[in-house]
Amino acid sequence: MAVVLSAGAQSTSETNLSYSGTNSPYSQYGLGELTDQSSGFNRGMNGLGLGFREHNQVNQLNPASYSAMDSLTFLFDAGVSGQLTNFKEGNTKVNARNADFDYVVAGFRAFKHVGVSFGLIPFSNVGYKYSTGNELNSIESSSLVTYTNTYRGTGGTHQVYLGAGWEIIPNLSLGFNVSYLWGKYERFITNEYSDSYIKTLTKYYSADISSYKLDFGAQYTLPLTKVDKLTLGATFSPGHNLKSDPECKIISVNSAEGVADTTLFSIKDALELPMMIGVGFAFDHNNQLKVGADYQLQRWSKTSFPVYTVTNDVASYVLDDNYFKDRHKFTIGGQYCKDELGRTFFSRLRYRFGASYASSYFKINGHDGPREISVSAGVGIPIINAINNRSVLNISAQWVNQKATSKIEANTFRINIGLTFNERWFQKWKVE
Repeated sequence: MAVVLSAGAQSTSETNLSYSGTNSPYSQYGLGELTDQSSGFNRGMNGLGLGFREHNQVNQLNPASYSAMDSLTFLFDAGVSGQLTNFKEGNTKVNARNADFDYVVAGFRAFKHVGVSFGLIPFSNVGYKYSTGNELNSIESSSLVTYTNTYRGTGGTHQVYLGAGWEIIPNLSLGFNVSYLWGKYERFITNEYSDSYIKTLTKYYSADISSYKLDFGAQYTLPLTKVDKLTLGATFSPGHNLKSDPECKIISVNSAEGVADTTLFSIKDALELPMMIGVGFAFDHNNQLKVGADYQLQRWSKTSFPVYTVTNDVASYVLDDNYFKDRHKFTIGGQYCKDELGRTFFSRLRYRFGASYASSYFKINGHDGPREISVSAGVGIPIINAINNRSVLNISAQWVNQKATSKIEANTFRINIGLTFNERWFQKWKVE
């Protein structure tokens, strides 16, 4: 099925505001549109973070980084985002607006050289609604008949995690996240005709997901000079079966005769998570300038996905081993802060930038899905008052372009806002 915008749409229109995290028709494939699972400070660098060790931010992209968190410190970080997307196909343009509560994470130093983190982050989003239409000649009535195909989907998957990072020897840290992964997707394709004697056909795809996810991380820091250091980071997540039984219902309705038929297909244990690996580095100059790069690989080509097919008038719901493809993502970025403990407000500002390229993890009619190019810029604004001078407001802007050959082109402008509360624990107060 090709992705197309409504043929009868105006040259420019706008959909209603959605809180599902996406309005993209590309989220109708696989488990939906994958998230980068980053928090506020990472997003200013376009999701960079495998080699970053921050003492005042939770970096769940690499659980080995938890060991860098300050002692006597409790970190709490929550973020929201809003975005405007323009979908373009030929001369047809459609705008969509979204808002989403993105994540909430926390972390603290549990023991010497050991940090702990927990939180709630999204894994994928499903959210779209569009239609196509055309004309045909009805054999039964010998008159002009129009038909409309409506595509609609909602849902997604989320994960709540608990993790720890341990600096086992100087400069070497290992870490892990254990996550509970859950969610549901629902997708509808409805084929309707203006002639009531022609049956209305609806395909309903759904799956409930309730499983686990494991992530392991490592970081090693190489001191280069008194003020320079290089941190190498790596992550690994094993693939496994999600033990989910996706269903496909085919509902045929004849409005003229008032007759409805339903056929149910189901496949046991049909959904899988792929193996995921990542490597990256971060160069730190005097805790002022930090730059780095990440590479991430998701082995989706080793997994399959259920599809509905009709061969010789025989319908079936089967696993397709050629539905997915490996996803590659490259990210570069950095941060500059003159002095995060400086006496002036402007000296403590963190300026961030980043860019990335990612390939699609699914195919459309045997062809590659949309590649993704994105850039971002952000700022970390210190919150300074009489009670707390350690918390940070992270604000970033991101532009994302998705494009596939002869398919929809999507341009998204996104604003991310995250607030990191940095509180002292077990602080001794002096009474005068």
